[in-house]
Amino acid sequence: MALGPRLDLRQSQSLVMTPQLQQAIKLLQLSNMELDTFIDQELERNPLLEREDSDRADTPDAPEPEQAAPTSEPEPMLDGQTQGAAEDSMDVDYDNLYNNDSASDQPDSEAFGQWSASGGRHDFDDGDTNFDQMMAESISLRDHLVAQLNMDIADPADRLIGLHLIEMLDETGYLSGDIAEIAGKLDCPVETVEGVLKRVQRFDPAGIFARSLKECLALQLIEKNRLDPAMAALLDNLEMLARRDMAGLIKVCGIDSEDLAEMIGEIKALDPKPALRFDHVVTHTVVPDVLMRRTPDGAWLVELNSDTLPRVLVNSRYYAKVSGHSLSREEKTYLSERYQSANWLVKSLHQRATTILKVATELVRQQDAFFRLGVQHLKPLVLRDIAGAISMHESTVSRVTSNKYIATPRGIYELKYFFTQAIGSADGGDAHSAESVRHRIKSLIDAEGKDVLSDDRLVEILKGEGIDIARRTVAKYREGMNIPSSVQRRREKALGG
Repeated sequence: MALGPRLDLRQSQSLVMTPQLQQAIKLLQLSNMELDTFIDQELERNPLLEREDSDRADTPDAPEPEQAAPTSEPEPMLDGQTQGAAEDSMDVDYDNLYNNDSASDQPDSEAFGQWSASGGRHDFDDGDTNFDQMMAESISLRDHLVAQLNMDIADPADRLIGLHLIEMLDETGYLSGDIAEIAGKLDCPVETVEGVLKRVQRFDPAGIFARSLKECLALQLIEKNRLDPAMAALLDNLEMLARRDMAGLIKVCGIDSEDLAEMIGEIKALDPKPALRFDHVVTHTVVPDVLMRRTPDGAWLVELNSDTLPRVLVNSRYYAKVSGHSLSREEKTYLSERYQSANWLVKSLHQRATTILKVATELVRQQDAFFRLGVQHLKPLVLRDIAGAISMHESTVSRVTSNKYIATPRGIYELKYFFTQAIGSADGGDAHSAESVRHRIKSLIDAEGKDVLSDDRLVEILKGEGIDIARRTVAKYREGMNIPSSVQRRREKALGG
């Protein structure tokens, strides 16, 4: 057989990920707040894009852009129909080609905002301003401890040891390292470091510089002058308290049940993580991306949250004006690319709105019983059910429901909340949602009286209600909700009685 080069003609199909398609996929899985950040970046890069302001109509010289990305589609009803024509769906599986990074980091301007809100000055005669409280809220744990260190410890060597101890604190206020390390670094006896440690352990907040939970609680009890022998014995047997072994604690502490209940109450009033009160973490309020409400005829109306959805315009007049001038080849290429990019972004935003509304509307339709009757009627649902109903790919539904929230009459929920596993029916009927089963287990335990329900008894009750569930599943759901076992609950009830 002769070997030699030859030409063959073959025909095949392949998927090409263009930059525009990658951008459309990225926009689809961004929340409205992340989308707003992305739009700000595009506005900086593209001179042909601009954000529509509410006062545009009041400006007579403002240019009239040609295209706009709508803040929301026409409000669809639960039959899934909309008044606008939908673009081609982006229902291709590109999970392995895109990472879910989002440029949502913003420069921290909180301090500048507070300063500028007061006009850049402070009126020190204003009696309504509590500057002590303002400083207390902004001070960090390290600054708070260093201030106490400078006041209480005069010796420079001991103060240096104290600074090293402060640097070894973790975010909860516990000493994360070994004091022998400090002694080795500073070439001083370990006893000297231990002496400084005992002094800084008296700093505020009480319980700081502890090396264990037991020591943290003991330091706070010493501050309250409540560390007696019985309380010390209780701290030595915290694992028995975790197991709710009240009979064993009464024996080792040498007290009665009434004294034990009082001591446990004191333990619960202590702070096991004393440093968390200083290093505040800003809690971001969940802003819903989709809104739903009931119409007068009882149907559900679904719409996008236009308050958080940016409206972007393509300034075609500016493009035509600039194109009319004599430009170099590079300038013409740049202007053409920016114009095409702006138009594609507007179309992508329109497609994103259409796709989110389709998925959210179908979710509301299939979970109608939950919104009307409660969590016990939550229907088991998977991505495939929604994708098949609206003729989209499962990956598209997955992207739409990621980091998206919907405001309902029953509260704000993440869209992924409505996808739950199915638990079979004991009588051959419809399957039950895992979330509704968890809710039923919690309801049964909350309603139990003196007779504590074991996991086996819960299985019997649920099977009597038509829910086919195994005992290990009940135990898994109970532990997932941080509900103690029947033995522990029985001990607690006996102690409370």
